[in-house]
Amino acid sequence: MLYLMIDTSTILAWLIDEGYEVIAYMANVGQEEDFDAVREKALKCGAKDFILDDMRREFVEELIFPAIQANAIYEDVYLLGTSLARPVIARGMMETAAKMQCAYVSHGCTGKGNDQVRFELAFYGLNPDIKVIAPWRIPKFYQRFAGRSDLLEYAASKGIPVAQTKAKPWSTDENLFHISYEAGILEDPNTTPPEDMWKLTQSPQNAPNEPEKITLDFTKGIPTKLTLTSSGQSFTDSVDLFLQLNALARKHGIGRVDIVENRFIGVKSRGCYESPGATILRAAHIDLEGLTLDREVRRIRDQIVTTKLSEILYYGFFFSPESQYVRGCIPPSQLTVNGTVKLSLYKGNVVIEGRSSEEMLYDEKFSSMDELGGFEPEETSGFISVQSIRLKRFGLGQAHKGLAGVDKAKANALPK
Repeated sequence: MLYLMIDTSTILAWLIDEGYEVIAYMANVGQEEDFDAVREKALKCGAKDFILDDMRREFVEELIFPAIQANAIYEDVYLLGTSLARPVIARGMMETAAKMQCAYVSHGCTGKGNDQVRFELAFYGLNPDIKVIAPWRIPKFYQRFAGRSDLLEYAASKGIPVAQTKAKPWSTDENLFHISYEAGILEDPNTTPPEDMWKLTQSPQNAPNEPEKITLDFTKGIPTKLTLTSSGQSFTDSVDLFLQLNALARKHGIGRVDIVENRFIGVKSRGCYESPGATILRAAHIDLEGLTLDREVRRIRDQIVTTKLSEILYYGFFFSPESQYVRGCIPPSQLTVNGTVKLSLYKGNVVIEGRSSEEMLYDEKFSSMDELGGFEPEETSGFISVQSIRLKRFGLGQAHKGLAGVDKAKANALPK
């Protein structure tokens, strides 16, 4: 069984040339694809059968929403769109392989990328006995096809249409959450991506000149309602809500990212991403947590759960014991993340305009600078006194070393 992506229709032909009987598999995870055309192409290339799984709801509810709850992000920028889809695809593929009694599974991931790791670790976590054919790591294959350019020529010789061309020399991977671009001219990190590369979002400069107002409701950190302020129209179904956020963000040029990231195997890679709806959701969720989440719970979640979950997703360890543990920590951290966030979408920006909640962590009168609201200022003296104990001891130690006082050179001196 072969998972079909952008590059793999040519690998399908190669596997058949090598004598394998191939069933082509594709997961519908929200990519804008003509699935009938893909089926026709796979069968025309010689596939015995073509299997299409609609996994959009599973993708949104089991992967995307927990990632939003955890504020998952890799290296402070990448929202993990490709990484999030891999566990869903791998699980669907393993279920289908079992039904079809396939002895092998295959994929078109390159030998330098992350996806080979993500898919294969997922395969083995789900079925330890499965055998994987990875053409890009087989000498007979990679000595013939040094890279995607050679594969494009092979596709042309076989009459196989592919999305990547010499006119648009980059590779893409798309799902409901995002689209990624890499390789080709993007391998020069100083090359500015051409405007016609960006498929999902229009340029922020060309976005509407008027902001669009929306509200997002969250229940236990999960988005449960999207309301368009201008019309009052609302969306509550998880998939519909996310698709509508995508449409709004695309219209307003929201969600573009251009980064150089560290791949799991140790290679630096330049990637460009569009994550439109996810960018809005993340901004709204983080803002609501400021109002509703306890400081220490948030600190522990940020330091442990957010960081570790992001690594687990990026590195491909979703079906692992540490993944079960970390994902189990997400729901308890979100019990109080209930409320509504008001947002304005404008020329590539997500602007928070307000938030409200029935949770009692924020007290307007208690926090006010214009009234006491039950707060006794003199109690702060004791707090400061206790907090200053160790600093006073540190100051005495510095004085003993001749480093105390207000002299800038001494007071700011770092230990040698």
